[in-house]
Amino acid sequence: MAGTRGGGSSRPDEEAAHAGRSERTPLLKPNDDVNDRADAPVTEAPRQNDSGVPGHQDEEQTVLAKEESFGRLALIMGTTWVGVFLGAIDSTIIATLSAPIASEFRSLSLMSWLATAYLISNAACQPISGRLTDIFGRGPGLVFSNVFFALGNLICGLARDEKAMILGRVVAGIGGGGLMSISTFLGSDLIPLRKRGVVQGIGNICYGSGAMLGGVFGGLINDHTKLGWRLAFLIQVPPVLLSAVAVHFLVTVPPKQSDKSYLARIDFLGVFLTSSFLILLLLGLNSGGNQVPWTHPLPLTTIPLSLVAFVSFLWWESRARQPIIPVRLLMTRTVLAACFTNLLGTMVVLTLIFYLPMYLQVLGESATDAGLRILPSPIGVSISSVLSGYIMKRTGRFVAVGIASMVLIGTGIVLLTLMGRDPSVWLSSSAFFLVGGGYGAMLTTTLLACIAAVDHSQQAVVTSATYLARSLGGTLGITIGSAVYQNILKNRLWDRFGHQPNAADEIRRIRDDLGELKHLPDGWYDGVIDSFMEAFRGVWLTIKLKPADFIEVLSAFQESTPFVSIQDLCLFCYQDPGNIEPFGSTWFWMEKKQRHIVQTKTKTD
Repeated sequence: MAGTRGGGSSRPDEEAAHAGRSERTPLLKPNDDVNDRADAPVTEAPRQNDSGVPGHQDEEQTVLAKEESFGRLALIMGTTWVGVFLGAIDSTIIATLSAPIASEFRSLSLMSWLATAYLISNAACQPISGRLTDIFGRGPGLVFSNVFFALGNLICGLARDEKAMILGRVVAGIGGGGLMSISTFLGSDLIPLRKRGVVQGIGNICYGSGAMLGGVFGGLINDHTKLGWRLAFLIQVPPVLLSAVAVHFLVTVPPKQSDKSYLARIDFLGVFLTSSFLILLLLGLNSGGNQVPWTHPLPLTTIPLSLVAFVSFLWWESRARQPIIPVRLLMTRTVLAACFTNLLGTMVVLTLIFYLPMYLQVLGESATDAGLRILPSPIGVSISSVLSGYIMKRTGRFVAVGIASMVLIGTGIVLLTLMGRDPSVWLSSSAFFLVGGGYGAMLTTTLLACIAAVDHSQQAVVTSATYLARSLGGTLGITIGSAVYQNILKNRLWDRFGHQPNAADEIRRIRDDLGELKHLPDGWYDGVIDSFMEAFRGVWLTIKLKPADFIEVLSAFQESTPFVSIQDLCLFCYQDPGNIEPFGSTWFWMEKKQRHIVQTKTKTD
């Protein structure tokens, strides 16, 4: 009987195929996976670019990192995950702090910039982080990210006006973008693909839990310390600086080698066009109907210019010698579907995390109580990240897992739309548990599928694209939600109270400071609360249909990846080779089939 544990194969050809192989023998072609250290060369040969012609980016050689012991590897990844967790916390900490911060600066209508300033710089830096750390090394990139993240939080904690606050958020976002993306690159460098599924799952738990806990963390510190919201930023500085020191001594992954100068390998125009697109688009969406009418030249100019910048970015990246995101690679169905799913999913989740605490604070709850309503979501993230990986391993169905994750998010949104002026704790907690569960499953499914769809030399770029999609989705979600919220609130307040004396000044104060709800003129309270409820309901309805979009996008995942099937992928990622011998020659048949697929794709290209 072939393939029995402890016994050999019954066929001579299989015995020959097994000879000389070990658990470190790569499944893919030797050139396609540099993670199996035992038999890999010191450097990886230059590759062809996406067009099939040797390109400048592909004239680099990958110098393999030495294999680390389990203890040192755990210490390295644990240190980087500290940054991932804090970076994710910072992306949502404004959820419960935006109201007290904006009220202190008397600028509630500008509060969406407190969140989007972080996410814009975060999104702008993530695409280039892959290229820069290929050039300068993962260690220096992580040290730089930690230092900038700490500096940004220090500026926020000491800020005396909204301009300094927004500057601090921008600086922190630059560092946070690197912290979250470079940790994934590091995992790809140090960990074989067959074991990477578990590691990516832990990383996703750190990211998802941090994003969900940001509001709780901010609310607790704001309500129970003398420094209030300022301490929420200052307290992050020491652990981040300690992480920078640890990374400096622990991370020794060498950069890619090239004869070109450092500056010649950086796509500066691509970075400029990406940043211009994001800043122009968000400036137009945030200002329209908020600071100025939609017919004002500012939104009428910035939004079209953002589209021009986006088209220019695509055109340039398809021709650049050193593209930060190769367009043809991004257009691969699996990669494109993963990016769009991350964009839409994060758009929904961060919008909910940002606006639900404010909704509860309008109804009189403290920042702490509002943040605690979100607490079930990280529990859902943790459970679903592990459970989705197990289901994929057992059934091989990752499209079904992805669709189920969207159904969970959609169900949570429906529950939230049922809340009124007396929201049930059970209802909001159940809704956020479902939303967190769906989000965690989506992160694990899309990242694993995306990484498996490309070879090692492209994984940093593809991972950067998925993180960019997350940041862009969160930025767009909060910005669009702010536009809907501010426009509905302003219009409803004017409809109800525009005929009252001094209405303009009172409406401005209501929109700029939630504390004004305690000092309203007689007869205004019920109408003002109803106006807020209508504004929040508009936000819920704006994101309500997004899960249906996810399901449509997920259908694109059915394109085959470099593996025979998702079942084989999960066996490869989650099981040790010694545990799959009952499948007979499956392990080595997969390698043979993989080579056939690669050869076929090469001929087709």
